[in-house]
Amino acid sequence: MSADTRVYEIRVQGELAPRWSCWFAGLAVETSDGETVMVGPVDDQAALHGLLARIRDLGLPLLGLRVVDG
Repeated sequence: MSADTRVYEIRVQGELAPRWSCWFAGLAVETSDGETVMVGPVDDQAALHGLLARIRDLGLPLLGLRVVDG
């Protein structure tokens, strides 16, 4: 991991199967009560924006984004 790598939690409305993990750069994907939470390391801001663009492209409402560490 680079010095810019941080662990993020991204919460979206809608349920994604765990198999979506590979499309979201290997983030862990968990679903509960109509929401999906993705957690894992993101290399830098450009990679984070790429993940957010994928969420947008799927039409999933973003419910939350937070840094889990550092």
